[in-house]
Amino acid sequence: MNEARNKGRIKVIKDGSYLVSENAPIAEKMPAIFIGHGSPMNAIENNSYTAMWTQVAKEMKRPEGILSISAHWFTHGTKITDAPRPKVIYDMYGFPEALYRVAYQPPGDMERAHETIQLISRQVTVDNTWGIDYGTWSVLCHMYPEADIPVYQMSVDADADAETQFEIGKEIKKLRNRGIMILGSGNVVHNLSQVNWNMEGGYQWAQEFDSYIKNSVTKRNYKDVIDYKKAGRSAEMAFYTPDHFAPLLYVLGASQENDRLTVFNDSCTMGGTIYDLLPV
Repeated sequence: MNEARNKGRIKVIKDGSYLVSENAPIAEKMPAIFIGHGSPMNAIENNSYTAMWTQVAKEMKRPEGILSISAHWFTHGTKITDAPRPKVIYDMYGFPEALYRVAYQPPGDMERAHETIQLISRQVTVDNTWGIDYGTWSVLCHMYPEADIPVYQMSVDADADAETQFEIGKEIKKLRNRGIMILGSGNVVHNLSQVNWNMEGGYQWAQEFDSYIKNSVTKRNYKDVIDYKKAGRSAEMAFYTPDHFAPLLYVLGASQENDRLTVFNDSCTMGGTIYDLLPV
C-alpha cells in the first residue's frame, strides 16, 4: 500500500505520483501577468520596457515560485517542465553574441509542476527536453535578476482553441493563492512579415487590434478577447498563428473578479504592439 507524506503543499506518494494536499497553506495572492516580451534584445538592453518590468517586480510581493506560459513553447497538447534545473533555451538566431552569453539559471520546481498537472482537466505531459526559453528569461532577468526563485514552464497547447486555453487558465488560478506568480509571455500583435525595424510607432491595423483587446480586457469582457476575430481585418493582420497571443488567454483565465487590473508599457514599436497587463 502506498504511503503518503504530507509536505504541506502537496502529498508525495511513493510511486512518484503527486496529489494536491487538502490542507495546503493559503499564501497571499500572487499576480497573473501578461508581458509583451518583444525583441530578445530586451534581455541585454535597458529601456522603458525593461525598466517597467524591474519596477513592477519591486512593487509586488516576492513570489515563492513562477509558472511561465511562453509563446515560444507551442506544442501539440499541454506540456510542462519539472526538472530541478531547467535547460536555458536560446531560441533566437542572428543576434549579437552578448545575448547568447546571458546566463539566467533559476532552479526548477518539481512539486509545483505536479501540483499544476493535478489542477488541469486535460492531459498534461512532463517534457524536460525544453526548459525556459527567451520568452521567459528575457523578462525574468530584469524582474528577478538573482535567478533564485524557482521557475517552471508550461507550453501553449496548439491543439486547444482560444476558449479552452482560457479555461485552462481558470483551472490553474488556485496557484496564485499558493505563492505562485503566473507569467504569460507573448505579444498581442506578432506579425513578423510586417515588422519594420525603423518604425517607432505601430501600423493603423495594429493600433486598432490593440485598442479592441485593451478595451475588452479593461471592461473585463473576456468573451470578446476569446472571440478576437470579431475585431475584423485588424485581427487577420495581428498574427498568422496564435502562439504569441494565447498566453494572454491563460492569464485572463487565471484572473479573479476582485483583481485590480493595470495596463503598463502601453505602446507600439516596429509596427507592432507591445503592452503588458497586470491583474493583481
